[in-house]
Amino acid sequence: MVFNLTEEQLAVQEAAREFAQKELLPGVIDRDREMRYPREEVRKMAELGFLGMMVDPAYGGGGMDAISYVVAMEEISKVDASCSVIMSVNNSLVCWGLETFGTEDQKQHYLTKLATGEWIGAFCLSEPEAGSDATSQRTTAVDMGDHYLVNGTKNWITNGGTSQVHLVIAQTDPEKGHRGINAFIVETSWEGVTIGAKEDKLGIRASDTHTIMYTDVKVPKANRIGEDGFGFKFAMKVLSGGRIGIAAQALGIGAGAYELALAYAQEREAFGKPISQHQAIAFKLADMATEVEAARLLVYRSAWLKDQGKDYDTASSMAKVFASEMAMRTATEAVQVHGGYGYVKEYHVERMMRDAKITQIYEGTSEIQRLVISRSILSGNPYVGVL
Repeated sequence: MVFNLTEEQLAVQEAAREFAQKELLPGVIDRDREMRYPREEVRKMAELGFLGMMVDPAYGGGGMDAISYVVAMEEISKVDASCSVIMSVNNSLVCWGLETFGTEDQKQHYLTKLATGEWIGAFCLSEPEAGSDATSQRTTAVDMGDHYLVNGTKNWITNGGTSQVHLVIAQTDPEKGHRGINAFIVETSWEGVTIGAKEDKLGIRASDTHTIMYTDVKVPKANRIGEDGFGFKFAMKVLSGGRIGIAAQALGIGAGAYELALAYAQEREAFGKPISQHQAIAFKLADMATEVEAARLLVYRSAWLKDQGKDYDTASSMAKVFASEMAMRTATEAVQVHGGYGYVKEYHVERMMRDAKITQIYEGTSEIQRLVISRSILSGNPYVGVL
């Protein structure tokens, strides 16, 4: 078992850490308060290659492995989870989905722009009546011969207002159930695409979350991803990899909150000594450090399995459920360690606690992750934790 990062992975980690500290940290509180999309920061992420990290260089990407990706996600999430979710959706859901299942023409036309950050992508699955139950798609795509006519509404779409490309999951043949679902590439500039107001969220407030409406949008047949009826399988495979990215985001939020709590506890004094020297606080820090490290191992292992071409579905669910719940516990404890200062917006842990909550919800709730894991272990496919 080898736990050391390679020189290349360490270089990615250092670059991400430096970017987060120099470019993201100075304005992160203001962006959160104002719900301001980090346009300039996203542009700089693109210049550094963080928006198409795993994409083949032939399509403008970095050609990196999944471990490099989660290492970068962790460092950026330690500082700004709004920026990291923009990065995660573009990398894990949109770019990976297109590169893995798209046609060569689709890759040349769309992936090359998405991997370089010239365009930003959005993944449009959730609906008012279809969240955890992704089979209940009300968005329809009617086959009109040379094109599809798409109608419907999508909710909670990250990058919804700033993206140029949507990957839209829609029902083509209701009688076939999930086998009648397809995935389509839709350009936001097309007639019939309407962007709703930006959501006023509890956390990740600077990220761009919108409702999207599609009204008689004409989508060329060439923009369907995969064969007819492949859409549901496409969404599930993409989300399985996306969970690794969100697990890494949760890891970063938890690790960042822990690091801030540790630093504060060593500086703040009570009863004549740093509060870190009081057992009540020292034990909190010990538990936080242990949970962060356990989450890191689960996240890195799921990325390693993906890099090895092995089945990572159960591993990614384990990583996401544990890392997201760790992030919520750790961020809450970080607020506790800060005392009254942790409850005001001047200190980062207050925002981190709000940011952590969404990692238990999007790209598969904690309840859905437990469903995936339980089905796996009860189906005679026990999880063997071997590195």
